Amino acid sequence: MTTPTEDIAEDAPRIASKSELVEWLEAGCKPKADWRIGTEHEKFGFIKDGLRPLYYDGEVGVRAVLEGLRDKFGWAPIEEGGKLIGLKRNGASVSLEPGGQFELSGAPLEHIHQTCDEVGVHLNEVRQVADPLGVAFLGVGTSPLWSLEETPMMPKGRYKIMRDYMPRVGRLGHQMMFRSCTVQTNLDFKSEADMVQKLRVSLALQPLGTALFANSPFLEGRPNGFLSYRSHIWTDTDPDRTGMLPFAFDEGFGFEQYVDYALDVPMYFVRRGGTYLNATGLSFRDFMEGELSLVEGDRPAIEDWADHLSTIFPEVRLKTFLEMRGSDSGPWSRLCAFSAFWTGLLYDQSALDAAWDLVKGWTAPERAAMRYAVPSLGLKTPTPDGRDLQALGKQVLAISRAGLKARAKYSMSGDDETGFLSELDRIIETGITPAEALLERYHGAWGGDITPVFKEMAY
Repeated sequence: MTTPTEDIAEDAPRIASKSELVEWLEAGCKPKADWRIGTEHEKFGFIKDGLRPLYYDGEVGVRAVLEGLRDKFGWAPIEEGGKLIGLKRNGASVSLEPGGQFELSGAPLEHIHQTCDEVGVHLNEVRQVADPLGVAFLGVGTSPLWSLEETPMMPKGRYKIMRDYMPRVGRLGHQMMFRSCTVQTNLDFKSEADMVQKLRVSLALQPLGTALFANSPFLEGRPNGFLSYRSHIWTDTDPDRTGMLPFAFDEGFGFEQYVDYALDVPMYFVRRGGTYLNATGLSFRDFMEGELSLVEGDRPAIEDWADHLSTIFPEVRLKTFLEMRGSDSGPWSRLCAFSAFWTGLLYDQSALDAAWDLVKGWTAPERAAMRYAVPSLGLKTPTPDGRDLQALGKQVLAISRAGLKARAKYSMSGDDETGFLSELDRIIETGITPAEALLERYHGAWGGDITPVFKEMAY
């Protein structure tokens, strides 16, 4: 999601105690009538002539696409250091990931029909601006052709800090930053207990989400040995801030325990003096005590806490809502299916309880084993009950469908939300992930040529 780039106000109230951090998370609790769905997705821009990556500057570049969206469709600009680095409109935003990936962070919406319409409008606007420039956008989980050296870096201060820090804490952090794209849905909770149940269910089932949406089998023009290379990347990217959060399944877990975890994640930056100050490896606990060496004597405002939480990357992230983070980006239909899948599971209590019954007996090592196996094995990944994710997925998809049916959210034509799961039905029935379908075409009709992916997976 877009991070604000303006300074923290000097007179902004400073945090006096850990309880304020807990209360900030707890303030996310909402009555069910106010629950909303926020869908985010990332995509790779490329120049159609020569299939070249899209750099920031130039007549044909990232900035030109942003300017076109701003001028043609009424998006308001977001700037940093005098450079246009994002857009906002009606609760939604367009932002840039480190390698120029375009991200739509959708507005909080009531149902999947609205979500799918929003994504469709956005993609149509992007096409209207990009087509005259000879630019298109690609919906896959990792950049399939360009080397890391060929991939640009966007002019955002936090990304330079992250780029320089990543090699100290993992082998694949630069791959994550510059060559990966995800789809994400953000969902609400009504209470601490509701948050805990939803977090546990969604953490346990992230490997299934990874398998269903696996869509990153190529790198630098050839198969990379994985079905979801994007998911594999996260297994070797800064273990301090990634993973499956096994402590979330401990008795007594709640908002305070997540705050304790987040306080122990090393910092990336602090926004002061019109810039991002490099705080990599420093402690937010020291910041709370006014002992952060960068800003000696200053303490964090709540905006600093929000910044810090945005630099934590577990498979499911807690803010004032829950973010599902385990899946590859893909075509429009699967972006809609992704939000429908998780909404059906988490927004109906009977469905949530049924999903919890499936996973509540799993141990932390069993959940971790699935997490590490699924990038390679997809739906063939073994499950703790002796089956595989395809068999489990049939049950989970039925639960999600029942949850969507119970929600009874209808389109103008009278359809409920269950139709958005149809593509997942086909994947589960065949056991063939999107990545395996791409690999079959690569080894067959494409004749070992990677370039057709830029047509078949373009928006």
